[in-house]
Amino acid sequence: MSPAAEKDYAVQMRGISKYFGAFCALNNVQLSVEKGSIHALLGENGAGKSTLMNILYGLYQADTGEIIINGQRENIKNPNTAIKLGIGMVHQHFMLVEPFTVTQNIMLGMEKTRFGGIMDEAATRVEVQELSQRYGLYIDPDAKVEDISVGMQQRVEILKALYRGAEILILDEPTAVLTPQEIGELIHIMRKLAEDGKTIIIITHKLGEIKQSADYCTIIRRGVYIDTVDVQQVDETQLASMMVGREVKLTVQKEAAHPGPAVLDIQDLTVEDSRGIDRVRKLSLQVHAGEILGIAGIDGNGQKELIEAIMNMVPAKTGKILVQGKEIQNHAPADTLDAGVSTIPEDRHKHGLVLDFTVAENFVIENFKKVPYSSRGILNLKEIRSHADELIEKFDVRPAGCAPNPVRGLSGGNQQKLIIAREVDNNPHVLIAVQPTRGLDVGAIEYVHKALIEARDQGKAVLLVSLELDEIMDVSDRIAVIYNGTIVDILEAAGADENHIGLLMAGGKKE
Repeated sequence: MSPAAEKDYAVQMRGISKYFGAFCALNNVQLSVEKGSIHALLGENGAGKSTLMNILYGLYQADTGEIIINGQRENIKNPNTAIKLGIGMVHQHFMLVEPFTVTQNIMLGMEKTRFGGIMDEAATRVEVQELSQRYGLYIDPDAKVEDISVGMQQRVEILKALYRGAEILILDEPTAVLTPQEIGELIHIMRKLAEDGKTIIIITHKLGEIKQSADYCTIIRRGVYIDTVDVQQVDETQLASMMVGREVKLTVQKEAAHPGPAVLDIQDLTVEDSRGIDRVRKLSLQVHAGEILGIAGIDGNGQKELIEAIMNMVPAKTGKILVQGKEIQNHAPADTLDAGVSTIPEDRHKHGLVLDFTVAENFVIENFKKVPYSSRGILNLKEIRSHADELIEKFDVRPAGCAPNPVRGLSGGNQQKLIIAREVDNNPHVLIAVQPTRGLDVGAIEYVHKALIEARDQGKAVLLVSLELDEIMDVSDRIAVIYNGTIVDILEAAGADENHIGLLMAGGKKE
């Protein structure tokens, strides 16, 4: 890090250690963040990044170490103390009241009042608009949170922190749920905040975004401080190696596909949303054994409804969905599983896990009625535990030995690894992967891509849905471009042009 006097640091954390029982989450970690900078905190899933920032924000208390804010040693007992010190945090999973408006969420707990103690929402609304315009966080102050996009909800969280006087802003995995367009907008917003003197700390594992946005980067590996670097002086490969502790291949390694017959056959499928609007429109698509078919498209063009119809979570209005020649549309979700279709869902909390169940229970949640996990209605807990321990080791779910613990205690990335392990272990005919690497670090992404390619090479039909165009182009054998609920073109991935695909995704015509 460039030399600077102590007074030039907004945040210094020295010798921070944190234990959860016998597990050491952080061991003598250091962090120094210059005022007015964008500072990335890089590490694998479970490395301790969020734990360190939760200590800074007062959600956890360090077992050892000291925290210095703007040159003064502070005892941050809780988030209220952090807020008074000018520290704000935007969590990976937003903390908003969905039926409330944007203004009501921002003022919640800090309501302005006028004479007689009457709440003055109008005054807050004006202040929200001023903050919004000042930092380019354009948002409708009267919109209900439940009606706005995830990217807009993130802006509300940032505005909420700024409204409370944040000069130091912590963003936990800020791009994990954003579209490529929203990521570009967020980076622009962060730069504008830094130019105005705010200090930004971003928890991330996305190397390209660090290179685009950050001034400095501190790397933590398995709870231990590794280094702090000037981002302009290192490349992505060096960052990846420091993060993982080994050389990481940032490009996907795979042989040419040898596709067989169509396993998943979708014919003239139309699917409505909850308002009765057609979101999938006479869509036809085939996925063959031994291939990865990627669906490329801007979010909201029918991908969600397509996957929900395949999984029988919503009915098909018209058309057919066949797996190995047998129709499965408009059956029960369990019938889809029985037909040999496994899914890595987009939202791991809503559709992938039961957060209060243990890790071991979540591994068998789709198969707990089957031998050897139960017999005559009695669970075989020893077999369930043994199965979990095997998958934990094979898929590097951390921490090791977490089988008896509640799954909500795992980091987001390790929760995602659990789901991938479970669905691949089901040995399906069709594997549907929806945003499978969202929230994962480069080492885990490398593993997931290998798992998808291995499934393909074992003869499975793999349907990949991702908003990351780079991922679609790198992993897929064929690319189907979806726009306005229908497939507008299908291209061979080898030699596909990114600009052409982008044009099709935006509604442009085929060449």
